[in-house]
Amino acid sequence: MNEAFTKQQIPFMLKITAFAVLLFAAHSYLIAHFAENVDFFFPLWQIYGFHALVTTALFTIVNYRLSKAKTDVFGVFMTASLVKMVMAVVFLLPLILSDFEKKQPDVFNFFIPYFLFLFFEVYSVAQLLQKNP
Repeated sequence: MNEAFTKQQIPFMLKITAFAVLLFAAHSYLIAHFAENVDFFFPLWQIYGFHALVTTALFTIVNYRLSKAKTDVFGVFMTASLVKMVMAVVFLLPLILSDFEKKQPDVFNFFIPYFLFLFFEVYSVAQLLQKNP
């Protein structure tokens, strides 16, 4: 495996794991105390698993592309971000098409972590690009 790729990937994996676990714990705590009577369509672990997996995949693709050739990384990032958005819609499709009555709590449950993971992803990719001009 490419040394530059591994040098960037391992710290990111540790950071994304810590970020996801801390955010999941805080989110679980808030739901347990403020939304204990609300029925959710998606379990919280599925939402966080999706976000962590997709964010890791996007960073890995950008990191791999950057370690192989330093050209057109922005295009790869934008394409991967578009695919991530489509995957988010596909993930939510069962909820959207269901007869579930209260969809709004699930949508908030999904998109608040979505934007937090997006911020983490953009920050991580920006750091990656700063280290590899």
